[in-house]
Amino acid sequence: MTTSCLNVEALAELGLDLAEYDRLIGEFYDGSLDHKLMAKTLRHVRSIYQANYVTLILRVPEQPDLGLMIVVGDIEGEGEVGYWAYPQALTPFSNPPLDRVFTVDDLMSEAQWTSSPYFKTYGMAHDTFHIMGADVSTPDGGKLRFRITRPKGAPKFSTAERTLCEMILPHLRRAMHVHNLLDRSESMEELYAQAISRLSVATIVLDQHGSVLQLNPVAKELLERADGMKLVGGCLEATYPSDNRELQRLLRSAFARDPKSDKTSSGAEAMSVTRPSGNVNLGVVVEPVQSQDWAEDKSKPAVVVYIRDAVGRSVASETVTKQLFNLTRAETALALELANGLSLEEAAEVLNVRRNTARAHLRSIFSKTGVRRQTELVRIILNSVVALGKPKPSMLASKLPEKTELKLAHPMRSSA
Repeated sequence: MTTSCLNVEALAELGLDLAEYDRLIGEFYDGSLDHKLMAKTLRHVRSIYQANYVTLILRVPEQPDLGLMIVVGDIEGEGEVGYWAYPQALTPFSNPPLDRVFTVDDLMSEAQWTSSPYFKTYGMAHDTFHIMGADVSTPDGGKLRFRITRPKGAPKFSTAERTLCEMILPHLRRAMHVHNLLDRSESMEELYAQAISRLSVATIVLDQHGSVLQLNPVAKELLERADGMKLVGGCLEATYPSDNRELQRLLRSAFARDPKSDKTSSGAEAMSVTRPSGNVNLGVVVEPVQSQDWAEDKSKPAVVVYIRDAVGRSVASETVTKQLFNLTRAETALALELANGLSLEEAAEVLNVRRNTARAHLRSIFSKTGVRRQTELVRIILNSVVALGKPKPSMLASKLPEKTELKLAHPMRSSA
């Protein structure tokens, strides 16, 4: 009998047809995009196996502590990603062969199982007598733990159920690898986006129709002021007709250009935009976004527009500035006001200090930074890494990741 026939027979024995199996596998891949969808998948597995708990352990601590996992079952907070108590020192299932399905019966006798500290501590309390699972390796060298449990009154896991678990494992491995790659990519994207925002560069991403897909906080604030640039019907426009004609020309050129085939230039074009307020013109760079040929979508990034406001206030980190140049808090405050374009007298007034005090601070700053003129000081501050440090929340709105909830209340979270 071939393996494929055995698999089909195993599905039939469990009352599953190929359509439901296909749906289950699809749910694992959907779960790679959203932990709530992965929880839905684990609930589907629980239903198929008539299990009391299904657990996916995402990260195991090196010492007895808390493991990051998703647990579904009759338990408070089920289905959420969280840190659950993990008895690393007690579990008898800590080092089974990788990528192989096992049950309690494979590892020990029933007498050994029922007399084990783990069973007495957790199994009896939560009626997890029958356990089947696997430790799943990931391409990046990681390891996941997949566990399905049943109460004592339920039957042992059958050969067909074990076969189904073996069929699931490769898809679980690939789905979690996709999740890790996407998570890594999103984390890097967020880091770069925050760095650009801290450099006071407005970033606007447009789709192939010219509609705005994404704005960073600097761009949102700039467009809300509508001083030179604005949004009209979801599309980017310049305030004055002559500037707008040039802007639209640059956008059309960027939409038409294939950045992969342009061997002679970066594909970026620039212009200066006049501001009704009379402030220094905005500097604008328009550049096509390179994308993969197969990544077609009705709303995919096509063009990115960078805008720099030369008179905008710096969002430099006070802490980084202080540490980088070994300044006192008062000296740091003065240096940052000077970097924002204020004169010494204006900075003293803003900081509510006497002019003589400000001059004393400036002499000390000169001594510590090794410069002799205020213009040199401004230049070294603006060209340093101070803008890349995290500023105060009030200075720059940033999107923070949701905090992962810490879960400790229920010991069943100490899964095998």
